[in-house]
Amino acid sequence: MRRFYRGRDLSRVHSVAELADMARRRLPYFAWEYLSGGAQDELTLTDNLDGFSAYGLHARAMVPCHPPATARAVLGRVLPVPLLIGPTGYNGLLHRDADIHLARAATARGLPFCLSTAANTSLEALVAAVPEVNLWFQLYAMGDPRVQNDLLRRAAAVGSRTLLLTCDAMVLGNREWDRRNFAKPRQLAWRNTLDVLRHPRWLQQVMWPAGLPGMGNLEPYLPLNERNALGSMAFIGRQMDSLLDWDKLARLRDQWGERLLLKGVLHPADVERAIALGLDGVVVSNHGGRQLDGAPSSLAALAAVAPQARGRLSLLLDGGIRRGSDIVKALALGADAVLLGRATLYGVAVAGEAGAGRALDLLTQELVQTLNLMGCTHLSHLGRDNLWERRR
Repeated sequence: MRRFYRGRDLSRVHSVAELADMARRRLPYFAWEYLSGGAQDELTLTDNLDGFSAYGLHARAMVPCHPPATARAVLGRVLPVPLLIGPTGYNGLLHRDADIHLARAATARGLPFCLSTAANTSLEALVAAVPEVNLWFQLYAMGDPRVQNDLLRRAAAVGSRTLLLTCDAMVLGNREWDRRNFAKPRQLAWRNTLDVLRHPRWLQQVMWPAGLPGMGNLEPYLPLNERNALGSMAFIGRQMDSLLDWDKLARLRDQWGERLLLKGVLHPADVERAIALGLDGVVVSNHGGRQLDGAPSSLAALAAVAPQARGRLSLLLDGGIRRGSDIVKALALGADAVLLGRATLYGVAVAGEAGAGRALDLLTQELVQTLNLMGCTHLSHLGRDNLWERRR
């Protein structure tokens, strides 16, 4: 009988899907839904995964299987593999100090870690815990310029030299299944409260001793009596700048003198505007299928924008990476690197740093194996001629 492993020995976990199954069983349902769900009918969430299965890989014969060259320069820094842990918010719902665990897993493997504005761990606390981290910072545009300016000051002060501005979440997507877990905003329905009690490991891993964590980056701007989970959520809901536009991005480009990328790009015309503003890169992303349902899959959008970006700015992809072969397909279609979201979150929910590290190691091993099986000796050799379109 085929079934995933159900124990605790991470060496017996053989795929990101297996980590996801373990996370599903270990998390209360409302936390699993927050992690895994999407907007409305979840068309884009599904397409993000199916988009990779639309492509097959060509294999060349009689190529010796030496270890392939997987290193790649991304934004001026050579990475051992072209991936990093991307920004995700409120990871403390999965594991206490999840942001720190993720950063440690990435740093131990020479990879960057991107901290979200909505992280539970602050910029300062993260760098104190992981001093060697290659820290990127993701910014949600704030309605109060004093708050945004201070976030930028703090990011620079702790050594972050790469900023990602997220542009696809000015209003929140309609995540219906997530909302059905609550009787009213931020108050669990009774059945979900009972379900939480059935997960004592999660209660110890997340809730003990002080309950749900607040958002560490936002705490300095909250009244003392609102420096908690509910206060942080209410604050970021009020502060999100729903009037973000290209003029404001141009001002941010002038203000932030280091590397600046725009995250949430899906259309070739937006790549052209990013180039015109002098951005260093764009992240092709539909927010993991959690915003506009019906938006193109990340891989389909990548194929559409790659001709505009090639050689003019860095092109990264976010969304749907579950296999090393997915990374190969993204690189073949023009991506310089990929960002991981759910893949490493499944791992951190299961076993903190060790679980996130297992996800990174599995993807790296699969990447190497895929290249060997294809007869591809160097990432620079990848292109569209390595792909063929499968009938669906």
